[in-house]
Amino acid sequence: MPKQHPGSDRHRALALLAASRDGCTEAVLLAHGVTIDQMVELVRAGLATAEPERVMAGRHVIEVARVKITDAGRWALAESAWASYRQRP
Repeated sequence: MPKQHPGSDRHRALALLAASRDGCTEAVLLAHGVTIDQMVELVRAGLATAEPERVMAGRHVIEVARVKITDAGRWALAESAWASYRQRP
């Protein structure tokens, strides 16, 4: 299997967040192959935010993290897409 460039993981995670108006829960991102370390990196870089949210799971209230893309994340995603476009032969 070809090894992906680290930027492609960031691009994929940001694209997933950008496609969801309300962001994604940590569980959804994990299901799509985004690791906790990658989520932390996005938040620390200011490209995403993570907010705790309480949801009902049956009769229980649980706390989940909702991750949303920031304006800086949208810019980074656009720049990444533009750089990929410019590299085409």
